[in-house]
Amino acid sequence: MDLKRFTSWLLLALLAICGGVQAQNAAPPVLDSADNGLLVLSYHDIRDDVAVKGDPDAYSVSTQNFAAHLDWLSAHGYHPVSLSQLITASQGGAPLPTKPVLLTFDDGLRSVYTKVFPLLRAYNYPALVAVITDYVDMPADRKIDYGYRPFTRDDFLTWEQLREMQRSGLVELASHTDNQHHGVQSNPQGNSTPAVITRTYDPVTKQYETAAQYEARLRADLALSVKRLQDNVGVSPKAIVWPYAAYNSLSNRIAEELGMPVSFDLEGRSTPVTRDLHGLARLLVTGNPPVTQLAYELRRDVERDGMRALQIDLDAVYDANPAQQAKNLDALIDRVKKIGPTHVFLQAFADPDGNGSADALYFPNRHLPMRADLFNRVAWQLKTRAGVKVYAWLPVLGYELKDPAIRKALAIESPEKDGIFRLDFTNPKVRHIIDDIYEDLAINSYFEGLLFHDDAYLRDTELANLPQEGDDGARTQALIDFTLELRNAAQRWRPKLATVRNLYAQPVLQPQSASWFAQRLDLFNKAYDHTALMAMPWMEGSRNPEKWLDRLVVAVRAHDPELSQTMFELQTVDWRTQTPISGQRLRAQIRRLQAQGVRHFAWYPDDFIAGKPSTYDARAAMSARTFPYEEK
Repeated sequence: MDLKRFTSWLLLALLAICGGVQAQNAAPPVLDSADNGLLVLSYHDIRDDVAVKGDPDAYSVSTQNFAAHLDWLSAHGYHPVSLSQLITASQGGAPLPTKPVLLTFDDGLRSVYTKVFPLLRAYNYPALVAVITDYVDMPADRKIDYGYRPFTRDDFLTWEQLREMQRSGLVELASHTDNQHHGVQSNPQGNSTPAVITRTYDPVTKQYETAAQYEARLRADLALSVKRLQDNVGVSPKAIVWPYAAYNSLSNRIAEELGMPVSFDLEGRSTPVTRDLHGLARLLVTGNPPVTQLAYELRRDVERDGMRALQIDLDAVYDANPAQQAKNLDALIDRVKKIGPTHVFLQAFADPDGNGSADALYFPNRHLPMRADLFNRVAWQLKTRAGVKVYAWLPVLGYELKDPAIRKALAIESPEKDGIFRLDFTNPKVRHIIDDIYEDLAINSYFEGLLFHDDAYLRDTELANLPQEGDDGARTQALIDFTLELRNAAQRWRPKLATVRNLYAQPVLQPQSASWFAQRLDLFNKAYDHTALMAMPWMEGSRNPEKWLDRLVVAVRAHDPELSQTMFELQTVDWRTQTPISGQRLRAQIRRLQAQGVRHFAWYPDDFIAGKPSTYDARAAMSARTFPYEEK
């Protein structure tokens, strides 16, 4: 953000007029696997010789710890269930027992037969084994890159072992694809992303896989996986376990057409059992956890732990010089790894002039120039190298279409001369364009949520065809409905997207100004997973930022008493003077807000190039780690 963007924000605040109401909104309950959901545990390799800490295979669990997990589950009232029981319950048959748990084992590793199967028989526990069918009985000279060492046929199950386990009645089989458990080139820079969700980029032809080619590849692979299980074991899989938990609505549809109506990912810890068994959440068991650590993970309140998000300008990563751009990306990844937040809100649009609207986009799309095919590259590296969830940060209305005549014809006509350029979302043509942009983002990129930009406001002097705000928040709701439409467009390719939306502080502190913004915290918290409230006292001209934040907390509690959904997004720069806020002061502000019960924090901007705020201060303030402090 630069001075121009700050000025537009400030003018919005200064021009606020009366109107709007306050309303109370209770936070939705946190899903608890012990009470009302199916717990699914995801294991990989079980070995006798797993190091207590620092084993080269983070996905391995020792035989001793795995047996202890089974003991603990049994002793604490968990009831093991099979895939067949789950399907029956979802169809209205016999319900699942209380605290149901399903054990799953990915990749089809030999240890499932040598280590897991004897324990399943001893405990009489059913399990689901997801097999990469191309790896079963593969040639003796073939090797698979399994991360910490090459794996050979001796590391994977044989068909005979699979038949024996299946005949026992304890083990059911799922597809883990035939041979899509790998990355494919996803952009001109040579980065790889999961094969199931990526339209492959061919560096020779410089072309992306077409939609038809992509669908044909998926269908052929899944059909071959099903056929190999039918031919060699005599069963048809009823479930698909997606590699890397990466899938979309098309892949689910193809799987269901091939007889697999159940699909699993790795998002969350538990899932309510309904007729729709797509995208069942699993808890990935990593780091060889002792039983005490597993128990802690199952019992902890993830929501109460809170979110810590860095909002990142992709404009600061981009550089016309590929070597410099690579250095910028490495600086970002290194900083995020050192800080350890839970989330990164990553800019997906180019705004080099800093006016708050998109001049171009960082992904292939149908309507705006692509500055660089960069978003997916950075998002995937943040996920895989820095271990954070990435939300795509994108405008709702602010798209500067390149044809001046079309841009003018589709823009919101406003008597005001300040603010962000916005398109008229009540125009069907505009809705179609922006729907396409969100769909294109999801087709071409991996991300786990959406941050709706602060351009989504509406003054009462604009769009006279909409009703006035009123007590029901009609204009606020109209914008909310449009953002949910955009989410749905993206969810066709990226299921289970979380949503966060920026909210100005003015409508919270002065509810009568809601008609000038078409924004209300109570309605936002009903519509989105979280609201990113711009808790930016210097931007609002406060003379006492800390007392201003105190007043904001009190105002938020009127709508969010437990502060469970509202994220306080702090500013790290005073844009009036273009000077950084000291890291010590930011840390003090967060401690002050935490003492008042605030759970979720973000800040903007995070200057990863200059290292401001300092990594020490950022780690102390924004890390999600239990003990984040290190030497300066």
